[in-house]
Amino acid sequence: MVEVAVVVGGGQTLGAFLCQGLAEAGYHIVVADLKGENAQQVASQLNQKYGVDTAIGFQVDATCEQSVKTLAKSVDEVYQRVDLLVYSAGIAKAAPITDFPLTDFELSLQVNLIGYFLTAREFSRLMIRDGIKGRIIQINSKSGKVGSKHNSGYSAAKFGGVGLTQSLALDLAEYGITVHSLMLGNLLKSPMFQSLIPQYARKLGIKPEEVESAYTAKVPLNRGCEYQDVLNILLFYASDKASYCTGQSINITGGQIMF
Repeated sequence: MVEVAVVVGGGQTLGAFLCQGLAEAGYHIVVADLKGENAQQVASQLNQKYGVDTAIGFQVDATCEQSVKTLAKSVDEVYQRVDLLVYSAGIAKAAPITDFPLTDFELSLQVNLIGYFLTAREFSRLMIRDGIKGRIIQINSKSGKVGSKHNSGYSAAKFGGVGLTQSLALDLAEYGITVHSLMLGNLLKSPMFQSLIPQYARKLGIKPEEVESAYTAKVPLNRGCEYQDVLNILLFYASDKASYCTGQSINITGGQIMF
């Protein structure tokens, strides 16, 4: 029986890369994304590369309870099982706290935390029903362990993700389902980081072209986090080799965070 991985936020950037890596590892892939056309495109590319029926794409608004329920129902109808849920959806809005709009703060909580809760709840129900000792893995950030200047909404949501991960791990341990958060360092080449460079430059009082090197200088291993770094750790914690680990917040920060 081929295992099934659901990747929420899988329609672009890091999420799409993880979809490809999981397909390479032999999973059937459910690509779920707010932009349904992106999900369909990634699924089509996977099917071309790894064979027909390797992947299927779905539109989902992870912040909407009914949308997540519909996704879970659709996945169940297609595959009748779920072995791995990866929550890779995320958003970052940056501003000093004195200028931080409530709408941006609420959006950060909705996308980075509420969506994780809703998808974990619905897909763990399917795992429990089928007696599958599944895996739930949230793509988190080092901002979930240390505060981030001008990123109060993002950091608050990511700290919440750590607590949610630990609570889910306790709730689901009796079923053999493990839950983890991957605490990423700065993905310097990602569209999200690149979009924030002007704001980071103002925050640091430097030129935009100096931002990447400034962030790299903070890392003991002297480079940014790369997509492959994330995939490497994801594959381990999704495997049986990590079956005795749960509730962990695993740093992928090049030594920048060590607790």
